[in-house]
Amino acid sequence: MKAKLLFAAALLAGASVAVNAQEAKNKYYTEKASDNIFIGVGVGGMSVLNGGMNTPTMNVNLQIGKLITPTWGVRGVISGLWQSLDDQDNGYFVEGQSEYHKYCKQFGEINLDAMLNLTTLFGGYNPDRVVDFYLFGGPTMNLSSVGTQFTGESTANSYVVEENDDLKARFGATVGLGLGFNLNKRLALNVEGRLGVTPSIFGDVSDCRKAEATARVNVGLAYTFGGKKFVRASNIDEDAINAEINRYRSELAKAQADLADCRNSLANRKPEVKEVTKEIESAGPLAVFFRIGSARLDDYGKVNIQLIAKKMKANSDKKYKVAGYCDKATGSASFNQKLSEKRAQVVYDALIAEGVDKSQLECVGFGGTENMFGKNFLNRVVIVE
Repeated sequence: MKAKLLFAAALLAGASVAVNAQEAKNKYYTEKASDNIFIGVGVGGMSVLNGGMNTPTMNVNLQIGKLITPTWGVRGVISGLWQSLDDQDNGYFVEGQSEYHKYCKQFGEINLDAMLNLTTLFGGYNPDRVVDFYLFGGPTMNLSSVGTQFTGESTANSYVVEENDDLKARFGATVGLGLGFNLNKRLALNVEGRLGVTPSIFGDVSDCRKAEATARVNVGLAYTFGGKKFVRASNIDEDAINAEINRYRSELAKAQADLADCRNSLANRKPEVKEVTKEIESAGPLAVFFRIGSARLDDYGKVNIQLIAKKMKANSDKKYKVAGYCDKATGSASFNQKLSEKRAQVVYDALIAEGVDKSQLECVGFGGTENMFGKNFLNRVVIVE
């Protein structure tokens, strides 16, 4: 039974990894490391499953964990108080007893759980859902005394055992099912049932001393700091972005060709009045696009910056604004403001690196913008004009 439970716990951990890959496909994620951290407490009862269900005892727990995606998370649980073992008539003799009986033996345990939300897995993520059905499981360790040990002596009909109060750690695995009721965005009422298998804390007198099963049912509350927060990332259409970049390149090439034609026309005209003139090249608007959540320049952006820097240096008396934007449909307002400023700063620094005088430039971030060019992904941009 212990081997089966260990396999079930490992299977749950593997399922969590597979679900994580599926979540990545569905584009839901935790934006900040501090989001979706929760603590919880629970109280209930437990029983040793050895020769049937033994006398129930009180069980309490304290837990802390994190939801990685809407479907899976991890947590650590500290629990315990007591276990009881009813009469065991198995040929051992304990002084003063015809059969072994132990009520409320103290113990404590630590569980490391992988958590899989079955409701979200099969029904999709819904932030307003009231009820969640989830599976959990993983390794466990309990601490208690050694318990009874065989002394090597015997009576006419039984072997003699003695109690050993030295502390001992035992390892096993647990799995369980939970039903969560979301009272609001931060607080949930949970009902959980857990089945575990470890060596018996009662020692040699237990009929299942190497692999004793325990069952526990708890009712508790879980509090998520700041409420559950998951962000859905927009799909990135790289072909559309590349097409937009190529369009700007074509327009720039056409403008350069028109400028060359104008120069040729002026060169062939006879001036009617002698005057000293200075040819000034005008730098038109520039758009540098970024990937979602990124402020890193790609090769296309670097080429555009090199071209506009050349024009700026030819117009040293002109002032230019380097304005950063974000997609308002993705991310929080504070996150978008910081990201737009970072994008503007990256372009500003690249222009300076190309030799543009910083006195010509003003750097500013406008945060999230809605449909500036008709499509959300085109708002992830820095415009220089």
